[in-house]
Amino acid sequence: MLKHKDHFHGSDLEKIEEIYGIKKEDITSFSANVNPLGISPLLRETLASHVDAISTYPDRDYTKLRKSICAYTGAQFENIIVGNGSTELISLFIQTTHPEKALILGPTYSEYEREIALEGGHTLYYPLKEENNFQMDVNDLCAQMKDGLDLLVLCNPNNPTASAISRKDMRKILDAALQFGIAVMVDETYAEFAPDDRKISSIPLTNNYNNLIVLRGISKFFAAPGLRLGYAVTGNPDLLKYINTKKNPWTINSLAEIAGCIMFSDKEYIEKTRTLITTERERLLSLLSSWDTVKVYPSCTNFILMKILKEDVTSDMLFDCCIRRGLMIRDCSTFPFLDSSYVRFCVMSPEKNDELMKAFKELL
Repeated sequence: MLKHKDHFHGSDLEKIEEIYGIKKEDITSFSANVNPLGISPLLRETLASHVDAISTYPDRDYTKLRKSICAYTGAQFENIIVGNGSTELISLFIQTTHPEKALILGPTYSEYEREIALEGGHTLYYPLKEENNFQMDVNDLCAQMKDGLDLLVLCNPNNPTASAISRKDMRKILDAALQFGIAVMVDETYAEFAPDDRKISSIPLTNNYNNLIVLRGISKFFAAPGLRLGYAVTGNPDLLKYINTKKNPWTINSLAEIAGCIMFSDKEYIEKTRTLITTERERLLSLLSSWDTVKVYPSCTNFILMKILKEDVTSDMLFDCCIRRGLMIRDCSTFPFLDSSYVRFCVMSPEKNDELMKAFKELL
């Protein structure tokens, strides 16, 4: 039996509907971290004309799609592999490498630890410290590299802290990992929301480090979680070969393949998204920094981590206050190293953001 104290993922709208009696269509999800502009207008205009594609098998090698990703990211064509969302590629990578001991950030996305555990591996946490605004101490992390560690997992920018690692610092990490034969998996689900993702993306480093794999998807930036399309980039040909051996054929349907080719080329939509997210993120950070009841942390992506400083208010109370107004935020108390004083919310339209700030003011 679901209770109000349950914690909800951004996709749990049916559960919210059951508990609170709010139609899911009437809920604005500040928890899902999805682009508020919705899907690419170019995709919306042209996808219907390709509906007959579902009557044929997609290209087994997804050549056109991979060329589109190549043009979009600058990655080498032969270094790109596609999958049914980045989740499938995370799973395939873990299955292929069989890490016995992995190091991941804390707090971070829980799926990494689950996949490692399913393969019989053990996970250690590298805690990001609140007093450092959850920014990583790169030199200290490099000092943690040692024999017996098989895998380092980095979410960049990290979820839920919104902190990021520069490309320069990522080189230091990769050099340290190489000394001990440690593979590095970098999840860049939220990198494209950065003002300039070239400063943090590790995709160009795949040309120089064969211990690196970088993963991305279209669920968040391109607002298309239902299409289930992700891709990975690695300069390690053996790793690509092993993953392809384990990967089932045609895991991406024909429409998702076509959609990827279209949306990666919609430059106007991509630029409009970055402008909106950057402008609204900075406005919200500035506004909330002036409140003495909360603390917000630096963000270079499309969401903000906030700590409640008001003693008689908890994260579940703030969640409840917001959801009753049709606004869904993320209670972060289930993340490792966080407690019931933390919430996360993504950047939406100016009007919706104002609604959320008004709801916050009810308790804060």
